[in-house]
Amino acid sequence: MGFSPRDTETPKRKKLRRAPFERRIIRSSLWLAVPGLVVSVILNWLQDWALESKLALLLAQLLICGLIVAALHDQIVRPLQTLANVVGALREEDYSFRARMAVPDDALGELSLEVNMLADLLAEHRTGAIEAAALLQRVVEEVDIPLFAFDPNEVLRLVNSAGERILQQASPRLLGRTAAELGLRACLSAENASVVPLRFTSHARWFVRRSSFRQRGVPHTLVVLSDVSRALREEERRAWQRLIRVMGHELNNSLAPIKSIAGSLNARLSGTTLAPEERQDFERGLGIIEARAASLNRFLQAYRQLALMPAPILKKSTLSPLVTRVAVLETRIEVKVIPGPEVTVMADPDQLEQMLINLVRNAAEAALEGLPSTRDPSKADSLPTNGFQPSVIISWKLLEKAVDLTIEDNGPGLLNPSNAFVPFYTTKPSGSGIGLVLSRQIAEAHGGSLELTNRPDKRGCRVKVILPRPAS
Repeated sequence: MGFSPRDTETPKRKKLRRAPFERRIIRSSLWLAVPGLVVSVILNWLQDWALESKLALLLAQLLICGLIVAALHDQIVRPLQTLANVVGALREEDYSFRARMAVPDDALGELSLEVNMLADLLAEHRTGAIEAAALLQRVVEEVDIPLFAFDPNEVLRLVNSAGERILQQASPRLLGRTAAELGLRACLSAENASVVPLRFTSHARWFVRRSSFRQRGVPHTLVVLSDVSRALREEERRAWQRLIRVMGHELNNSLAPIKSIAGSLNARLSGTTLAPEERQDFERGLGIIEARAASLNRFLQAYRQLALMPAPILKKSTLSPLVTRVAVLETRIEVKVIPGPEVTVMADPDQLEQMLINLVRNAAEAALEGLPSTRDPSKADSLPTNGFQPSVIISWKLLEKAVDLTIEDNGPGLLNPSNAFVPFYTTKPSGSGIGLVLSRQIAEAHGGSLELTNRPDKRGCRVKVILPRPAS
């Protein structure tokens, strides 16, 4: 099958062979005017007029023809140029221009009307798109789950405030960085709807959901994270609270009469005729019963804090004096405070102080366990240290939207970190097993977090408390 030379002409060559529209208008106007002008010149030449008159009339006719051609050119070209400017403005998303002479029952006017209606429609659609985008942005910001959008090169293009919180940086520092740099590569490589750990949260487990969308024709990946560890801890906490309430109710019903009967029997021993040894055995046994009942009651009252802790009453609190006051309360060893920048947190001062007291006391007891001859902290002052100096260090630093408070000790560290936040679990002979659980509950009630790990550089344990800062 052959091709003719005209079929192989490029669009550029065709465009070069075709005169511009304005030139074609002038040419067509001249073709209309030339026949009349020729007839007029012939008739003028046949008259018995002077040559000067004939030439003057000819010049006048030529001038009139030129004016008519210019007027026709202006009447045709100018409206088209106006419409071209309006369409160009629409292409640049400027909807403020409108075509003139937009009147019905007129070919050019109807075209202008249609262009103006198209501009109105595009302006309405643009307004709706802007409002929808603003609403979507507001919803994304208010959602309390981290959202991330990555382009095909795994570069972060969108992040909400919850994502900023877990990465502890503002969006200007996050956008443009790759998923590997942010520690989110596992979210893109793991299976959809799976649970993955992230390097910046040592204890949290995240449920990852991915979906795809297009922005300006480019495919993007939307990553949604859900902290299932906190939800599981909350459900576990509610289960412990229900169990504690049931146990507290049943044991209180039994402990009260046991303690009362033991006291009554002990009082009646004075009126009995028993041998001294028998009397002493009875008194010792009843005393043990009464003491253990009282101890068990105190034990239950301590656990009731988990079930009855009120919601925090948040107000602006300065961190430095609070930390200094808690450090002074620990008298067994010296607690060193490394002052950080002055910072204000939104917190319940009473609950925050109770949390810090628990953490500092645990750190001090852990440090004192490192003494070579005993694990009883109450006897630490009278024992040789063999060069070991127990220490507890408190420091803090500012993050983008939070404060990072760290408590470190040089004790033996954690043998089983997974059990550290389990209620009733303790390695201390006189411990109740609620200090760390209660401390984490207080931190999470303030919108923060609490992590407990072994120190990577030396022996000992590190407690990391993240507390949000008030919006400035």
